[in-house]
Amino acid sequence: MRTIVSIDIGGTRLRAAAYKQDQFQPISQKRVETKAKEPNAFGRLINLLEDIWPKNENVDAIGVSSPGPVDPHTGVIMVTPNIKEWRDFPITAKLTDHFGIPAYLDNDANLAGLAEWKFGAGRGHHNVLYLTVSTGVGGGVIINDQLLQGHHGLAAELGHTTIQADGPLCGCGQPGHLESFSSGTGIERFVAEQLKAGRESLLQLDKKNSAHAISEAAKQGDALSIEAYQNAGKYLGIGVANFLHAFDPSIGIFGGGVSQVGDLLFGPFQASLKKRVFHPRYLEGLSFATATLGDNAGLLGALALARMMSESNG
Repeated sequence: MRTIVSIDIGGTRLRAAAYKQDQFQPISQKRVETKAKEPNAFGRLINLLEDIWPKNENVDAIGVSSPGPVDPHTGVIMVTPNIKEWRDFPITAKLTDHFGIPAYLDNDANLAGLAEWKFGAGRGHHNVLYLTVSTGVGGGVIINDQLLQGHHGLAAELGHTTIQADGPLCGCGQPGHLESFSSGTGIERFVAEQLKAGRESLLQLDKKNSAHAISEAAKQGDALSIEAYQNAGKYLGIGVANFLHAFDPSIGIFGGGVSQVGDLLFGPFQASLKKRVFHPRYLEGLSFATATLGDNAGLLGALALARMMSESNG
């Protein structure tokens, strides 16, 4: 019976869990603080894994979900925004050296999409588009029951698609990316710029107005806040129209905090999407759903990855 250990490397916490074959409820799990600014993060990870390691089970493989660009083909974390010492860090090789079993890696958005397909809102579909809309915008794509990874393992960086050549700078430094318009950060930037230009609002210029605070102001009828979400929804529709043209999914799944605001974002999104697809056939039979796995998506995606790779490698 296969047993898999999963790792989810988060911004503030490291999580690990062990799962038996064909189950997605863990037999053991634990989380600890990442302590990203302290040295020896890998040592803390090893201690966490040893705490949850099944005592009377043979573990077949380890799956790892990590933020930032990673190379799933070589198992290297190229850059992670939280643990600075993990630059070009060969995490799967180090895990294999320590535990003597295969380890597999992919980025957190890809694996959240994989998890939703295997265990969540995308079950029963063969072509899935997953988007997380939060502080940033990330994505994962399933095409014909396969996770899209690409030649370099960098496919589906959907938040970094350009939708306006001379648009505002994204956090990555490039102009006009989807993330710079439709993420929580993009919504906050839009409001801050409008307040500085003298727009009237329930929001105050001298306060840090979070995307959540902006959504609350929109519910109270604040015109600027409503416009901020309409703008984000419009550009999200443009982006998703491009993704429909590229991937032709049967379902789009939305996760992340910004996606929880409902019609405030998705009303303008739907209108923009219908306007932008070049043929209505793309929308026939297409459904949209809310992600169902929440904070467990990273662990479950790492589980699904390790299971699939173990099975394909015999």
